[in-house]
Amino acid sequence: MGVVKIKDKTFETSISESQIKQRLKELGSQISADLKDDNPLFMAVLNGSFIFAADLLREVTIPCEVTFVKVASYEGTASTGKVKQLIGVNQDLTGRTVVIVEDIIESGLTMRSILNELHNRHAERVLICTLTMKPDRLQEQLDINYVAFTIPNDFIVGYGLDYDQQGRQLKEIYKVKTDNK
Repeated sequence: MGVVKIKDKTFETSISESQIKQRLKELGSQISADLKDDNPLFMAVLNGSFIFAADLLREVTIPCEVTFVKVASYEGTASTGKVKQLIGVNQDLTGRTVVIVEDIIESGLTMRSILNELHNRHAERVLICTLTMKPDRLQEQLDINYVAFTIPNDFIVGYGLDYDQQGRQLKEIYKVKTDNK
């Protein structure tokens, strides 16, 4: 198991690069089969999902489009899930199938706000695809269509996920070491 130090925390490998690649092949194949009659718009939520979205889309074999959005929410050190604005949606979503590509779903509050915003923009069908999900933290009832990895309530970093803007470039997903050995 690999170990990395980022700032004041030590992390150990939780999900290997090979596990991620294999799971993305499976997800890409499943999404391609499920949406073969659509021309979906993949909407990657920045910053955390950029690596996941790029690698996932390489595995999708159907015609599709991609856009990137940023969620502006009321934040202190953590998001409250109250979205003020979905920045970057320039396309007309009327009648479109939209696949939200997210790095992590914890409470589901931010995702619920994104779904409401896309509904207000008249998307016909909205699907959710997330790299990681923490079911024990979920507060919103969500229909999450594609989950790469269900994880425990660990603090994770790597593969787009960050710790104070550090560690996004790591090829594996790491969890914080609790024993500090």
